[in-house]
Amino acid sequence: MRSIGHILKTYWRQFVSVTGNELRNIFTDAGVLLVVVLAIFIYTTIYSCAYGTQVLRNVPLGVVDMCKTPESRALINTFSSGPNTVVAYEPASMAEAEEMFFARKIYGIVYIPSDYSKNLYGGMQANVSLYLDGSYLLMYRQAFQELVAGIGTTGAMVEVQRLISKGTNAQITKSTVQPIIYQTHNMFNPYLGYGSFVMPAIIIVIIQQTLLIGIGMLGGTWREHGLYDKLRPAGERRMATLPIVLGKATAYAMIYTVTLLIILNVLYRIFGFPMNGRTADIIAFMIPYLLACIFLSIAVSTLFRSRESSLLLLLWTSIPILLLSGASYPREAIPDWLYAMGKIFPSSSGVEGFIRLQTMGASYIEVLPQIRILWILTIIYAGLACIGIHVITTGNLSEQIKARVKMRMATLKNKIEVQQ
Repeated sequence: MRSIGHILKTYWRQFVSVTGNELRNIFTDAGVLLVVVLAIFIYTTIYSCAYGTQVLRNVPLGVVDMCKTPESRALINTFSSGPNTVVAYEPASMAEAEEMFFARKIYGIVYIPSDYSKNLYGGMQANVSLYLDGSYLLMYRQAFQELVAGIGTTGAMVEVQRLISKGTNAQITKSTVQPIIYQTHNMFNPYLGYGSFVMPAIIIVIIQQTLLIGIGMLGGTWREHGLYDKLRPAGERRMATLPIVLGKATAYAMIYTVTLLIILNVLYRIFGFPMNGRTADIIAFMIPYLLACIFLSIAVSTLFRSRESSLLLLLWTSIPILLLSGASYPREAIPDWLYAMGKIFPSSSGVEGFIRLQTMGASYIEVLPQIRILWILTIIYAGLACIGIHVITTGNLSEQIKARVKMRMATLKNKIEVQQ
């Protein structure tokens, strides 16, 4: 019976061997290097550059002014006074405006009727029609908010002038037209930028997906070329399961620790994404998330017999996983059963907890539910990874034994034929 010291020494030798071989294979395999090391920098940089302006500006509009009065002109000027919209064209008719709209020259039409000024000063309701492109929600939001604000401001100014002309006190007039003065403060995302909203979630999902694909590719390569057997120490019948799992996990943890340090400290500062979380809380949160992703990837990689299989199976999962996380679509609008199903992926709890910590400045205690789920997933997927690796290594051993038996049987048969 082997001593505990001998077992630990063997495990340590196997662990170091697996870690070294995994790192060597990552940096010598162009495909895996691209996915595991470079892809996360490429994706995050490209996405961050695309969303770098944060908000849409100068959305082109067309205004059909059938009134042609100073009042209608004042209204048109308000549409170009803000940063979000600009009156690019003033078509003579709705037919001409529609042509421009469908030709994508403008993304909204404002129709001012001929009786606009008459109704405005006559104390009646003045109607202004808005036609906006609803196929692009960001464009729609910017144009709608700017147009409604412009119409409201113009209406309030006209009402003030009308009341003052009747002899109403200026102070009373202001309190009548605007009885409540409110101030808005946009929390956590002051500029309402799309990049600050979506990039934290995308980064978390990219970490999981690159690990799944990269480890899946390398796992298929190990199995395809029999690398598990080459790591078996001399005199040992098979590789121990635990050193393989821990060795592979350590290699990826080392790489992604450096990757995350660069992204969260350099890329976040370059593009001005919210950094409201405490460093210690972020580290304490990312440890279980990274481990859960790594062990999930190792467990899944044991299902592949070739490197191409991981690409075919995992490439299409990125968008569904992002949607299930509740980041790009409100969690309250997702069916409970579908949202619960998404919790089997570390990215769901990872996105929710990371946004609360880094964007909203929550404390470690406030994201404990997400951290608990991540640690549970870490334990479950670590167990599944051990089972998968154990099945592979014992399966390889069985195949080797069968091959040796066949070889010996063939040799024995040849000897018998020679003797006869």
